[in-house]
Amino acid sequence: MLIVGLTGGMASGKSVASETFKGLGLPVIDADFIARGMVRPGEIGYKEIIDHFGREILNPDQTINRRRLAKIIFSDPKERERLNSILHPRIVEEIKKRIEGFKEKGERIVIVDAALLIEAGQLSLVDKLIVVTVSPKIQIKRLAQRDHLTEKEAGERIATQMPLSEKVKLADYVIDNSGPVKKTIKRTKEVYNQLRLTSANKKG
Repeated sequence: MLIVGLTGGMASGKSVASETFKGLGLPVIDADFIARGMVRPGEIGYKEIIDHFGREILNPDQTINRRRLAKIIFSDPKERERLNSILHPRIVEEIKKRIEGFKEKGERIVIVDAALLIEAGQLSLVDKLIVVTVSPKIQIKRLAQRDHLTEKEAGERIATQMPLSEKVKLADYVIDNSGPVKKTIKRTKEVYNQLRLTSANKKG
């Protein structure tokens, strides 16, 4: 089975590629979706986060206010590291379980969609790496619009991640999302065809 990492940066357009791969029939393991499940009330990740960050980050319905938590972790590297130390090991464990499940089902290709795949030191999990990139100016503008931030705040948040230009150096395939969405989808389909060829030539 060919395990393919899909990564990028905030507002780089990784979700466009992810949805395209799903539409083409590839199974996608979404690290963000797994993380959301781990911070639901009653889950152990939720408990650890509340124990550390306090009940001030909760909504009235006791769910975690992601925006409030984001404000804390993006203004303090130590707090960001603490959150990562709570979630990352559990997310990686769950990704490994799901990979095994798809292997047992006889899938030939599986996509691991994870924004922090490289930063978390998990490149060894995948056989191939796709990086979705975008120009810094567009990335800042998109993030500011999406998360209702100033461009300065958006730039500061993006700066907490590894630069896309550095991620691209590690990529087997690059999808540039600086242009129209249909262009991104077209490029994603090209990568899909290349992955099918690689998978056909891969044993096991």
